[in-house]
Amino acid sequence: MGPSMFDQKTAVENHPALPVPQPQAGEPGFFQRRLRLIVAQALMGLLAAGVLIFGFFYIKYSRMTNARLAGGPFSGMVNVYAAPRPQFQSEPQLLANISGQREQRRLVHFANIPPVLVQAVISAEDKHFFHHNGFDLFRACKAAYVDMKDGRKEQGASTLSMQLARSFWLTPDKHWTRKAAELLITMRLEEKLSKQQIFEYYANQVYLGRRGTFSINGFGEAARAFFNKDLSQITLPEAALLAGLIQRPSYLNPYRHPDRARDRRNVVLALMKENGYLTAATYAGAVNTPVRVEPDQSGSAENHYFVDLVSEELQADLGDNEKAARSIFTTLDPALQKAAEDSVRLGMENVDRLLRAKGRAAVPPGQPQVALVAMDPHTGEIRALVGGPSYDTSQLNHAMALRQPGSAFKPFVYAAALDTAVTGGRQIFTAASVLQDNPTSFLFHGALYQPGNFGQEYMGAVTLRTALAHSLNAATVSLAQQVGYQNIVALAQRAGLNRDIKPTPAVALGAYETTPLEIAGAYTVFANQGTRVSPTAIATVRGADGAVLFQHDPSGEHALDARVAYLTASMMQEVLRSGTGATVRSRGFLLPAAGKTGTSRDGWFAGFTTQLLCVVWVGFDDNRDLKLEGARSALPIWAEFMKRAAEMPAYRDARPFTQPAGIVRISICDESGQVAGPDCPEVHSEVFIGGTAPTVSCELHSDSPLRK
Repeated sequence: MGPSMFDQKTAVENHPALPVPQPQAGEPGFFQRRLRLIVAQALMGLLAAGVLIFGFFYIKYSRMTNARLAGGPFSGMVNVYAAPRPQFQSEPQLLANISGQREQRRLVHFANIPPVLVQAVISAEDKHFFHHNGFDLFRACKAAYVDMKDGRKEQGASTLSMQLARSFWLTPDKHWTRKAAELLITMRLEEKLSKQQIFEYYANQVYLGRRGTFSINGFGEAARAFFNKDLSQITLPEAALLAGLIQRPSYLNPYRHPDRARDRRNVVLALMKENGYLTAATYAGAVNTPVRVEPDQSGSAENHYFVDLVSEELQADLGDNEKAARSIFTTLDPALQKAAEDSVRLGMENVDRLLRAKGRAAVPPGQPQVALVAMDPHTGEIRALVGGPSYDTSQLNHAMALRQPGSAFKPFVYAAALDTAVTGGRQIFTAASVLQDNPTSFLFHGALYQPGNFGQEYMGAVTLRTALAHSLNAATVSLAQQVGYQNIVALAQRAGLNRDIKPTPAVALGAYETTPLEIAGAYTVFANQGTRVSPTAIATVRGADGAVLFQHDPSGEHALDARVAYLTASMMQEVLRSGTGATVRSRGFLLPAAGKTGTSRDGWFAGFTTQLLCVVWVGFDDNRDLKLEGARSALPIWAEFMKRAAEMPAYRDARPFTQPAGIVRISICDESGQVAGPDCPEVHSEVFIGGTAPTVSCELHSDSPLRK
């Protein structure tokens, strides 16, 4: 008897050399088996593709994360410090940081973060932070359940690691691709960093609101902004308030919404108690503590204009090496900066009052603009700078805006005249030389130029000293014509004023535009014995390794004979003694100083002591006529600022200007400019470069027979 069908089938299936019979179309189960095979193959293909896609994007985001973390996530940030003040503190004050965005941040290390803040943050945002691997599955499920139950998205499930991944690398949109990228970056962060490092990065990056036009990033900056404290000094209620701000910084802003901020703070405190960080007594004391924040300074100029200038200088000084900078030590004196801001605020309130009194009610208070530049006249280091009354309102730095300086330019006319004692010429001018101050027309290139004095008042025969002190226009243009317009422009440009100033009669009256910062730099010629030093906001720039990348050179350039500079400064002292700037003294500023008023469509005052040089400008952005002379608009700000500076140890010891060798002093008649005689009614002691002093006794008041 032969084998059964079953035995034959088994033999076929088990024989390796024989093919296994396949189901044929039409046989029972054919299509079901084929479908299962196709589905299995498709699933395997999708799985393989998913693995490949996941691997591709994981590698992509891992590389991106690694690159960002290579030097630390804040490696591109540059810290900007005030000028060191070793007599007051061991480390210079941090002003801001430059990171390519309008952010303010003070970096802190995990070891310096108060434990109470760590507890507050994890209680409010991620209580399992130190125990999960970047994802809190239980919290995510709970959040999804609550959202479905309430029918809206109320619960957040992002861990601190996920929030950090989002804020560092991703946009705030909620597309699924961004969420996927967030998960991949989170995985890499958890692989690369310890929990302490992740928290440190988060603590320095988290967004906590705005101050003016800058965002507040990180708890270090927030502690300074809201409490004026170092982060290490904050209290439990303050830590809870900061942790509470993370949820909705603008909505919970403690300046605008203190009740909301308090309620959210108390929620955080309750969570801390629930998590075992607070006792019932500590919790009760904290929730009953009022919310106290420092007065909001966002409306003031603060240091923002100065920091903007630092950014511009950094590019100019380092060029392509700018990105290597990590620490910038600036020239700013914070105490003097505060004095500048306060003086500007008071002065602009006065300007608004004066404009309203003149019937300018249509001009809203605060619309006139202002600039103040204060610097060391020997090094060019800018000690204080205000670029406008409000950085929030306008980020235009008016200290660098081109305006007509008016009579603030006149010292360069008189210096060029006095320089004839050194360079020679057809006529040698001294401070006692006499000019005619009368209505006069000047012919230039076939056109008439007819300058007029303020109020159309003329003084007749006057000395150079008197003409500058009283800012006489007709006499000044007459002097400029005699000296040569080209010689005046050449001196102005040696002093650092721009190349657009032209040799025309109008140059004598400051008709060509310059900036307050340029005027400040140019005036160093008079304050620094003829040597011009360039204004700078940066003293030193260092790289990540501490190496010096840039250092300001204060040596300057010779622009004017020291004797001529001294004579000019002496004549500018007369401006404050008896001329257009005399109200400086009545306002309480009494240190030895020299200066000059200026009035175009704007108001100016520029002046200096042996320790500090300051320029103030006031005007409208649209070049409307302010209709306030510099003595009434800019001078009060200058006087208030210099008076405050005189109370500070660094600036109160101003001395009389040092007289260089080669200067002689004699008494002369005020009217004739000749050697004073016994009958001269008004005399004064005048200074001259040796060999240029007058030798003829006053003929105007002589009783000699020749005069009769």
